[in-house]
Amino acid sequence: MSYSRHFLDFQGSSIPSSMKKLVVTKLSQNFREAVTLQQDSPVPLPGDGDLLVRNRFVGINASDINYSAGRYDASVKPPFDIGFEGVGEVVALGLSASADYTVGQAVAYVKAGSFAEYTIVPAKQAVPLPSVKPEFLTLMVSGATAYLSLKELGDLSEGKKVLVTAAAGGTGQFAVQLAKKAKCHVIGTCSSDQKGGFLKSIGCDHTINYKTENVESVLRKDYPEGVDVVYESVGGKMFDLALNALAIKGRLIVIGFITGYQSPTGLQPIKAEFLPAKLLKKSASVRGFFLNHYLSDYKMALQHLLKMYERGDLVCEVDFGDMSPKGKFTGLESVFRAVDYMYMGKNIGKIVVELPHSVSSKL
Repeated sequence: MSYSRHFLDFQGSSIPSSMKKLVVTKLSQNFREAVTLQQDSPVPLPGDGDLLVRNRFVGINASDINYSAGRYDASVKPPFDIGFEGVGEVVALGLSASADYTVGQAVAYVKAGSFAEYTIVPAKQAVPLPSVKPEFLTLMVSGATAYLSLKELGDLSEGKKVLVTAAAGGTGQFAVQLAKKAKCHVIGTCSSDQKGGFLKSIGCDHTINYKTENVESVLRKDYPEGVDVVYESVGGKMFDLALNALAIKGRLIVIGFITGYQSPTGLQPIKAEFLPAKLLKKSASVRGFFLNHYLSDYKMALQHLLKMYERGDLVCEVDFGDMSPKGKFTGLESVFRAVDYMYMGKNIGKIVVELPHSVSSKL
């Protein structure tokens, strides 16, 4: 089959017949063991309703290693594609897709298989963008998770005290800003003074460096009546102390538990035997949030966040790994380093890998 009926070359560049992509070849929470860089995968052909996107920026998520371990769908066996989100240009498209999109258009998407030079994206799942910028990528999973979870489960209102764990990370940065927009008092935990400085710059009222301060003691001393909402992504001991810090009618929103993902079970033990008594004592609640269950509201959330960013009302911090041991994350080869960097807890904002290419020369 040929591409000729489906597209015009983008700015005279040619789409190669093969590409690099990352593939899960063995189920493991160890990303380096699980994933292989394939050098000569065929570039896929878009179907009638599809776009072929040349990826320019791809996002790293803590749950990439849950996906490589097969934790989301036990029926899926290797080999399978990996990577949840990308931003790039449309370089080819099917005839039906051409009703809404054109070659050269900037788009973002959330779909498995973004760790590749080219990805097929159903046009219905794509999000048109004004330009190809890494900041847009921060909103796709990380921003939308913070927005929808706080909107649906947080019940935020003026004066409420909101604790955000891992507050300087990819999704924490948005939880902090959105809670401040709701006129809440925001407390953020982080692992360095540099991260604390970033949090203050985006409006966090009280930062707690858990490497140098006892989080439980600080919360007990400064918030004796507890906090109203917790946005929790760390798990383990942090979950336990956040639960203990809840106020009467407090709400703890679990959006992840990163400290457990590298373990064989994917879990970190918590003191669950006391959970019913603690919730009853405070009329408190623990709610889980998984973005896939809120897809009916996803586009609305994304449009809202995009408008906030374009108005200058939202900081979308991107971490390209410039401060990592081997420097900026460039090319699919560096996805492995980027995942390691996340689990070292070094990132400020969303970790993004750039996939450079020249649009004017043959690839």
